[in-house]
Amino acid sequence: MEEKKEESKNKNVKKANLLDHNSIKHILDESVSDIVTSHGYKEDVRLSNLKLFLGAIIIVVALVAQFYNKKFPENRDFLIGCIALYPFYIRLIRVLILYTKEKNAILFTYPPQGSFTSTGLVVSSKLPRFSDEYTLTIDSADPKSISAGKSVQFTKSVTQWFTKDGVLVEGLFWKDVEALIKDYAKEEPKKKR
Repeated sequence: MEEKKEESKNKNVKKANLLDHNSIKHILDESVSDIVTSHGYKEDVRLSNLKLFLGAIIIVVALVAQFYNKKFPENRDFLIGCIALYPFYIRLIRVLILYTKEKNAILFTYPPQGSFTSTGLVVSSKLPRFSDEYTLTIDSADPKSISAGKSVQFTKSVTQWFTKDGVLVEGLFWKDVEALIKDYAKEEPKKKR
């Protein structure tokens, strides 16, 4: 009976390879997504769906080029057109989506239910290579909106959230991320005239 309890505790433990910064960042980003969505923010997956749709178009173009009815010398122009479309769609995905919209974002959200704000959040993070400084930023999904809050961020060492065995101390990390969410949600006090 005690073995089952111990096994269930170990299943919920998030463990990272402390020598691999990608492993550390992945676990922290996954935890941030869980924390933000637990605060009533629903994930906005429209951008991911757009990338999947553009990827499906690329696959359809490749399949049409592969299984076109005519043999090679006769379908030369058609193949050139299909080959020319491939880099166009790849650049469209990379430039328009990854570099302009996503950047370092790990989560896009809708505004919480019952909220007066009309914009969701963009949560982004950075963990530079050979550094232990993790930066978490919360921005408005639409910074030009009247209801957009100011950007908030923190930069802290990942060593305070992990044990020497690489286990994430979720309670400490949860408190830091919750404080950042509350800091973003905090309204500016209105000035009296």
